[in-house]
Amino acid sequence: MLRTIKPKSARTKRILEKREPQVHENVKQCLFLKGTSSSEILKLAVTDLNSLLKPHTKKFTKPNPIHPFESVDSLNFLSLKNDCSHLVLSHHKKKRPHTLTFIRTFAHTVLDMLELHIDPDTFRTISQFKNKKCAVGLKPMLAFSGTPFEGPVDSRYTLAKSMLLDFFRGVEATGVDVEGLQYMIHFSASDEIPGEPAPIIRMRVYLVKTRRSGQKVPRVEVEEMGPRIDFSVGREQVAEEAVMKTALKKPKGLEPRTKKNITTDVVGDKMGKIHLGKQDFANLQTRKMKGLKRSREERKAGEETDAEEDGGVEVKRVQLEA
Repeated sequence: MLRTIKPKSARTKRILEKREPQVHENVKQCLFLKGTSSSEILKLAVTDLNSLLKPHTKKFTKPNPIHPFESVDSLNFLSLKNDCSHLVLSHHKKKRPHTLTFIRTFAHTVLDMLELHIDPDTFRTISQFKNKKCAVGLKPMLAFSGTPFEGPVDSRYTLAKSMLLDFFRGVEATGVDVEGLQYMIHFSASDEIPGEPAPIIRMRVYLVKTRRSGQKVPRVEVEEMGPRIDFSVGREQVAEEAVMKTALKKPKGLEPRTKKNITTDVVGDKMGKIHLGKQDFANLQTRKMKGLKRSREERKAGEETDAEEDGGVEVKRVQLEA
């Protein structure tokens, strides 16, 4: 467990306040770590993933004796020390070759983990595709194809989709600029068949190009930019239900304020509800019409009725002139 630090100066207090949960958090940083043993395939893959996530990454080149599925103390310390919410550990062993362990944290404590093994036969780097590359720091478009990603029951593939979406999310954008949509990352997986090996997750990165079509809408073409990686899913460690519920909780400041008595119907029209006080219909002023006026006999009969109700005392109604 991480020890609790008590501030002894104003500077330390400010640093600890920045580490506390904020209503508007900063962009999630990713830390690339190297295990005790690595391979050339892992070095190239980490370099390409790092280039896609720049400038929100940090990369360590020295080996670290870290075994994430045995102890997470070192990962918690590195996440807190470097202010990184995501960690990617690369390690190569005979039993688990060319492995990338994706680690997600909450409050600088390991939340969940997933192992993805790279297929060295189909792996291609960015430099092997001789074409134009996208600019640094752009937000990619993400697409997932395959029923394993949309399963009703939580599995390794639904966890992979959640982690990859969070991994490539980048800066939260309130608007979309068409000029910034320069590349797309596509993940696909075939259907799971009983008795056969688990499906492979294929990662393809495409450059988006717009051509003239003679109309208002341009013709869109895609060209593979790299890297090309095929992953086989390995071990996983899911988050505890209570911790995940706390991690998904939104602060009150981010929830949109709702106005009372205002709703929107199915069509999209805004409907309002108005609350009125008690109305006295006896003194309600209606439209004056000649046909509704009483004759002399009716008025005289009405005056006699009013006099009887007042105890025989004649009451005259006099119209005052302005």
